[in-house]
Amino acid sequence: MTNKQQDRLSTDRALKQRARAVIPGGMYGHQSTFQLPSDYPQFFSRGEAGHIWDCDGNEYIDFMSSYGPIILGHRHPKVEEAVAQQLASGDCFNGPSPVIVELAEQLCERVSHAQWSLFAKNGTDATTLCVSIARAYSNKSKILVASNAYHGAAPWCTPVPAGTSDSDRAHLIHYQFNDIPSLEAAIELAGDDLAGILVSAFQHDNVVDQQMPTPAFAQYLRRRCDDLDAALIIDEVRAGLRLHRGASWELLGVQPDLSAWSKAIANGYALAAILGTEKYRKAARSVFSTGSFWFTAASMAAAQATLTLIDSEQVIERISKLGETFRSGLAAQAVSYDIGISQSGPAQMPLILFNDDSRDKKERGNFFCNEAIKLGLYLHPKHNMFFNGGHSEQDIQQALDICDQAFKALKMRYY
Repeated sequence: MTNKQQDRLSTDRALKQRARAVIPGGMYGHQSTFQLPSDYPQFFSRGEAGHIWDCDGNEYIDFMSSYGPIILGHRHPKVEEAVAQQLASGDCFNGPSPVIVELAEQLCERVSHAQWSLFAKNGTDATTLCVSIARAYSNKSKILVASNAYHGAAPWCTPVPAGTSDSDRAHLIHYQFNDIPSLEAAIELAGDDLAGILVSAFQHDNVVDQQMPTPAFAQYLRRRCDDLDAALIIDEVRAGLRLHRGASWELLGVQPDLSAWSKAIANGYALAAILGTEKYRKAARSVFSTGSFWFTAASMAAAQATLTLIDSEQVIERISKLGETFRSGLAAQAVSYDIGISQSGPAQMPLILFNDDSRDKKERGNFFCNEAIKLGLYLHPKHNMFFNGGHSEQDIQQALDICDQAFKALKMRYY
């Protein structure tokens, strides 16, 4: 690293050193840069539309969108206005603001399977409540989940077992996404104790090519849940509102019984939602679920504005088009440099992997992303990315220009 590059992150390095003294590991969870390339900053100072600035003032085109919560663009003025108006009256009270009813009505109108809604703060809250509701309805314990799928960080589903016990996951049975025989084998293992089947809107495991659900798989899941009186639960935390204005599997003509939402629902403000059918209303009422900050009004006001703006600004159509433009440009560049890549997942939520990288080290992916971030483009070497409505066509072209330089450096280094 040159002195100029060292100076680029001097404030960030100083903050990292201070953080190590007061935060275990210096940072934690998916926000830690521990597994990111060396030139990635840890701390950020602001965001605007499709761009973010680190604490040293370096600007980046942001293709992670805060790992998904930013759908309209950072600090969308109409969302910020809605939040400011609510905060002028207050946020956290002895009971919820009327906005909770208004937002629940808005979601039930928007999402075809939704006949009621509960609210929380994080995606883990939402998936956990869906599982609890399925068990309360059926008085059964077993939940089927796809192997390697991520559904949150609670003990029952965390991918990192430290601090958990085997009993936390004793009632999970695994199947392979899009694999009907493996699903049927898992159903057989559950026997008479099957409460529900949990599935992501699409397979978005890290470090492997993404898979969209096949119509046959989705329809089979729905049919078997009906046969067994088990809850079909769709985890919309990552994909929700990016593929369809309602639930993602509406594209396949399949309705879940329960669905878990967070990330994009309030354009960066902390909120999660659990939506369900009439069949599960009584069970949802019986489960005790609460939190001191689960009913705060400002994030719900943000969600109201976000849902309206996704439609009025045609955000899903826009980010899909921008994603296709970026995907096509990147594919052409890879061919021109004779470098094999795979691009998978929806265009608006892409994952890019290098064909000759090892699964664990991702050496070429790390190098490519490291070159890009030094030039002002924030990519991720092994996690799906997220376009947002604040990105412009100029951002996409600038990103492709940066990627061209990263490909050139990669070619010189490895090929």
